[in-house]
Amino acid sequence: MKMGILGNENIQHGQQAGAKGGRRATVFVFAMTTLETMAFLSNGVSLVTYFYGYMNFGLTKSATTLTNFMGTTFLLSLFGGFISDTYLSRFKTCILFGCFEILGYSLLAVQAHLKQLRPLPCKDATIGCESASSNQEAILFTGLYLVALGTGGIKGALASLGADQYDERDPKEAASLSSFFNWYMFSVTFGGMFGVTFLVWISTNQGWDWSFGVCGLAVAVAILLLAMGRSLYRTNVPKGTSPLVRILQVLVVAVRNRNLPVPKIAQELHEIHDKEVGNNEILQRTDQFKLLDLAAIPRNSNSEDSESWRVCTITQVEETKILMRMLPIIVSTVFMNTCVAQLQTFTIQQSMTMDRSLGSFQVPGPSIPVIPLVFMSILLPAYDRFFVPLARRLTGIPTGITQLQRVGVGLVLSIISMAVSGVIETHRKSVAVEHNMVDSAGPLPMSVFWLGIQYAIFGMADTFTVVGLLDFFYAESSAGMKSLGTAISKCSLAFGYYTSTMVVNVVNKASGGWLSSNNLNTDRLEYFYWLLALLSVLNFGVYLLCASWYKYKLQTEKAPGASVDYVEERIDKSVCRNSSP
Repeated sequence: MKMGILGNENIQHGQQAGAKGGRRATVFVFAMTTLETMAFLSNGVSLVTYFYGYMNFGLTKSATTLTNFMGTTFLLSLFGGFISDTYLSRFKTCILFGCFEILGYSLLAVQAHLKQLRPLPCKDATIGCESASSNQEAILFTGLYLVALGTGGIKGALASLGADQYDERDPKEAASLSSFFNWYMFSVTFGGMFGVTFLVWISTNQGWDWSFGVCGLAVAVAILLLAMGRSLYRTNVPKGTSPLVRILQVLVVAVRNRNLPVPKIAQELHEIHDKEVGNNEILQRTDQFKLLDLAAIPRNSNSEDSESWRVCTITQVEETKILMRMLPIIVSTVFMNTCVAQLQTFTIQQSMTMDRSLGSFQVPGPSIPVIPLVFMSILLPAYDRFFVPLARRLTGIPTGITQLQRVGVGLVLSIISMAVSGVIETHRKSVAVEHNMVDSAGPLPMSVFWLGIQYAIFGMADTFTVVGLLDFFYAESSAGMKSLGTAISKCSLAFGYYTSTMVVNVVNKASGGWLSSNNLNTDRLEYFYWLLALLSVLNFGVYLLCASWYKYKLQTEKAPGASVDYVEERIDKSVCRNSSP
């Protein structure tokens, strides 16, 4: 069985052990994560009300505009990962894209403040409203997608910057890497809790101009805090060669060599073992996708063979294989995030039709997502401190269970959440019929906290799935594509939001308009939720096939001073992970 020899020497470590990196450095990463997420997530749950109430978009257009914005944001994390792996360090990438995000929030704040940049308020949706002009929409979308660019760039680099603070070659630090992703997600959750309460309260009571302004200020403070920790960071040194280009080279050269026989032994393939030329990681040949090995066949003995478009190294070929093994996993988790998108759009609209009283306090509808965030803020520390140590003793796996098993648990919980959502929507509509309020704009005599049930279950699903994917893609990526790897995990979210837009449109056409009116009391949202639950079951079956097929990257890592026993222990754990998905 072939094993890759890994060690991320693209990361500059301190001159002395413990001089840089570790938990001290990640404090600043967590601070930026919290503040940036506070700004982004508050808009992710409430912008649909801004589009509908201030820009006079219809319900469906409001929902699809938000899901397109969210999808583009997470897709742009690929761009941020590409930049930080190729040209800029992860630290500089976060600073640069943070400035784009501030610019976007500033533009949105100006539009929200100046009435002439928005259509006239809509007093009665039943008799028609003034539509936003093309110029007004242009300002809106420019601001939105500057925010998307900035947030996406940060998300593509920030998690990897934090993970870089733990040396995978050191046994003590390597054990802390999985824990880092749990606490990174806790920072996301903590920031989200402030966003969906504090910032949503500002947008509801003080105005959207104040809300966007505070978002911009929060990102500015986040940049300042990240910069304060610069002297503590272990920073990656980009090679200047894009991992995407290296992958393309493998594909091109393999096609050129398609008529050559595939060598049976690795010694017949090309590899560079000299670290002086930048070959800081050597990956050994694996048995999957053997046709790609054609790219590493030396054509002749001339020096031209070292040219990357004529012959590739085994390591370069294995990088491509790693990405190809990852793709089915990311595709099979997309549909769960389609369901996430529905909870961020239609559930918020449901909340606006319900009794939002909490004593004498009126809970803003967009603040309802605080319920899953509270659950996640409790579950993440409990998972990290109690479940993982217990499971580790039983399985011998450093993370307790494999990353793919963790993702699978989250997918099952998402199915349950969608089914429960349909039941609760059925009950909500029955209350509307019972009290003769089907066409009424007033709140139904039904507490909005009923929606907390479906949200809580989905919060638990996120606890397993999102962190599992982050950990999986960072651990399985090669040293030269760590940022791109974590950014790929965000693509599941991106395509989930895009799929949501497509699903809503297709369901509307195929069903004759389940979601076509601006009145949820007459729509068939419960059917839509049950359809999502059924499709999620089918998607889970696909995921099980992909996870069973996937083979974790076997690795030998030797830290300075680490014993051979430690190296053998890491191999044993890799074999254990490969024994089950």
